Formats: sequence, structure tokens, C-alpha cells
Amino acid sequence: MTSAAFAASAASPQAVAPRIAIVGSGFSGIGMAVRLQKMGITSFTLYEAAADIGGTWRDNTYPGAECDVPSHLYSFSFEPNPAWSRAFSGQNEILAYLKHCARKYGVDRYVRCNARVVAARFDEARHVWQIELDAGGMRESIEADVLIAASGPLSRPAMPRIAGLENFKGKLFHSARWDHAYPLEGKHVAVIGTGASAIQFVPQIQPRVARLDLFQRTAPWIMPKPDKRIGERARWLFEHLPFTQRFVRSAIYWKLESQAIAFVSHPKLMKRPMKLCLSYLERRVKDPELRATLTPNYRLGCKRVLLSSNYYRALIEPNVNVITTGIREIVADGIVTEDGAHHRADAIICGTGFQVNDVGAPFDVTGVGGADLGALWLRDGPEAYLGVSVADFPNFFMIVGPNTGLGHNSMIYMIESQVQYIADCLRVLRRRNARAMNLRPDVQRDYNARLQHDMRRSVWSSGCHSWYQTRSGKVTALWPGFSFSFRKRTRRVRPGDYRFLP
Repeated sequence: MTSAAFAASAASPQAVAPRIAIVGSGFSGIGMAVRLQKMGITSFTLYEAAADIGGTWRDNTYPGAECDVPSHLYSFSFEPNPAWSRAFSGQNEILAYLKHCARKYGVDRYVRCNARVVAARFDEARHVWQIELDAGGMRESIEADVLIAASGPLSRPAMPRIAGLENFKGKLFHSARWDHAYPLEGKHVAVIGTGASAIQFVPQIQPRVARLDLFQRTAPWIMPKPDKRIGERARWLFEHLPFTQRFVRSAIYWKLESQAIAFVSHPKLMKRPMKLCLSYLERRVKDPELRATLTPNYRLGCKRVLLSSNYYRALIEPNVNVITTGIREIVADGIVTEDGAHHRADAIICGTGFQVNDVGAPFDVTGVGGADLGALWLRDGPEAYLGVSVADFPNFFMIVGPNTGLGHNSMIYMIESQVQYIADCLRVLRRRNARAMNLRPDVQRDYNARLQHDMRRSVWSSGCHSWYQTRSGKVTALWPGFSFSFRKRTRRVRPGDYRFLP
């Protein structure tokens, strides 16, 4: 369909709808697709690089993989699940829920798997996006009137930059690409990283391995995880009296939302939860030397706060060694630390997170005047307006874009807010009989200046470095406010923020 057809569709509801390309089929992509269908738009395709849908919850199958947001809140508001089995759901259950949503709303019919978007260029003459796909090794070009990036920031595993990594002769893999065919039983295993993934899989593999060397650069703050099974009586209530589940969801939301005060406004309020965390550590780890090793040296919340009730229990076992000396190099049969010590390993598992900052865009995106999104982000750090729109990239929208992450609440709430904003952008295009909308550069500049000013009060700017920041220290991953304030900002588009192409 041409750009003229897009304009025609805006003028008449009976006309051909705009072609929309959605990149990714996780919560963001599926949520966007459901909303489009509710708007009466079915001229869209979800392009998925993998062989199946699911995003993060398809890829992260490591032992113990589960969510750290309560189940009733980590789900779409329009599709409650009364059958959650636990307070915090595991990977299998969340993936099954996503597939259920795709089937129920017919989204699976619009998914094209094994089709990786590698590049997109805006055609200024025709006002369309020319998109290049890698479909099973074959290159293919398509066009779309609207391009929505819904692949999320946690989709590209980050392998550690350590000298000699390629020389290791044993088994090497990232936690997000877990090799279930490799038997860990009786092996000497080295784990690099102590972040959100590691604290989940380390307790699961510790009883299976002969030796586990855990290489820790920074001790994480850990709170006990209040997980438990949801009984049959509660599940019956949620199914037959849906308002009970809505009440529980709301209660969870406001309990978590109240924590934003300490994260974004008054970091000094972290003192009490820090004492609780240290008390929990003292109860679990009696050895004073190990306890000192596991004690964080920065303010709670500056890095991601982790939930686990079995991580410390695993680390006190005799077959586990926590190593804080820096890694000098990796050799054929293990790891050599800065003190010259050699740590033999049959396998190395990297729990080193994902590429979020200082890596450019998820695929090549070229806008007006040859603007290169990846180059812009590498120069100044990822930046957008409401995490959705970027100046000089007309009809290009993102879900879970820059500065939309949370440290205290559910990302599904933020995803639904951005889906609402994009849906309203499409309505505005239709109402104005326009072919494209391009964010004003001054709007983006002023918005981000204010956002970074507000960020100075937050706990994320309190002196520690994390994946929330670029190398220069600019926080580009998180929203410095309450999630309900973001919901308010994204409820309706302000047409004056954009220039419209007729």
C-alpha cells in the first residue's frame, strides 16, 4: 500500500488501513497487536527473529527462571489469569500465558517467525519505511507505513569482555542461551556475574555440580522473596468472582508504587530496607568473612534490587567458592584472576546481563536526512520522547524505549501505557488525514533535559554504576517518577509536539 493509501484510510474508515510492522513478539508486541485489533486494524505483521513467540520468556529458560513481580500484576490488565499457581510465576507459566493471549486474541495469525529485522530506512519521498529482513539466511525487503519496535532492551545477551574468552576449551554459554543438553553433574563450573539471573540459577545448579566458583564483581542487595503457592480456594475466587482478583492486583500495584518515593524522591528512605536486608544476610550467612564479601557497599536501589530466599543458602555450601578478585584472563581450562590464581573449570556460565546502553539501536534505523539512530544513541546515550518517539524518525515508535524502565513496579503497566500512546498517535494521524508524524526536536530536547534534571534526585544517581547508565553515568533506562504519572503523560497525544506530513 502506498502512502497515499494511508492518507485515504485516515479519511475513511472503510478505506485500506495502514501497513504496520511490529518488531518482536513478547509482551510489548502482543499487547500492541491486541490493541490494533480492538481499533479495527488488522493490516499488521509481527516480525519475530526466533522460531516462536515469547520474547524474554522464550529465551530465558535457565533453571529457576521466574519473575520478581507478583503474578497478578505481571500480566495484561485486559486478560487476567485466575489460574496463576504461585505468587511469583516461573518462566514456563509466563510463556504459556503469553501464548494463550496470542491464541485467544488471534494475534498468532499475524506473527511471522524466523524473520529478523536488520535495517529500516524512511523513504522521505514516499513517506514509507523500507525494511530489510533476514528470513532464514535469505534477505527480503518489505514496506510499512508505520514501524513499531517492540523487541525490548533485554533481548541482546551481553558476553563479558575478558581476554582469552575465545581460548576456553570447555563449555561456554550465556544464561539467556542456556544449554540444557550439557550435563552439569559432577562438573567444575564457573559462574561470572551475580545479577538477577545468577541469583536464580545458582541455587538450582549448586547441588548438581562438584564445584562452583562464583565470580562476583559487586555484591547485590537481596531481599527474601515472599513466594508461595496460590491455593485452590483463592484460584476459585479469582475465576468465579473476578473482582477479587482485580482487588488483589490493585493492592499489589499500590504497595509497589509507594516504594517509588524512596527510589525517585527521597533516597534516604532506603536506610530502613537496607537494615532489613543486612539483617537477612546476617541470619543466613554466619561466616563473618563470607558475610563481609556478600555485603553491598552502595545504597540500596542504585542497582537492581533482587529477590531470593535460597541464594545465600546455596553460597554457604562447601562446594561453592565466592571469588571477588578480578579476572585477568580466560585460558583453555579455566579462569586466571588478577592475583595469578588458576581456577579450573569444565564449564563457564555467563550471568552477565544484556546489552542496554552504549550499543546503539537494536537494528539499523535511518530517518530523515540520513539520521542514524544507532549513531545518535552511541554518541549521547539512548534518548526518546516518552520512550516512544524520536525526532527525525517519522511514524517510528518504540515500546520500552529509553527511560521507561522501573525499579519498583511492573513493566507491563508501562508497556500498556506506551501501547495506549501509540494507538492515540494512529488516531491522530487518521483524524488529521496525515501520512506521517514527526516529533519536533525541541520537544525531545526539552523533555529529556527535564527528565535528567529530575533524575538527579533519584537513588540511581547516588554514586554507583549500573546497567541503568551509560559509561558517562547518564541514566537512560529508568523513569524518574511514579508509574501513574507516566500513564497520565501517555494517555493522549499532544498534536503540537509533532509536525504532520500531508
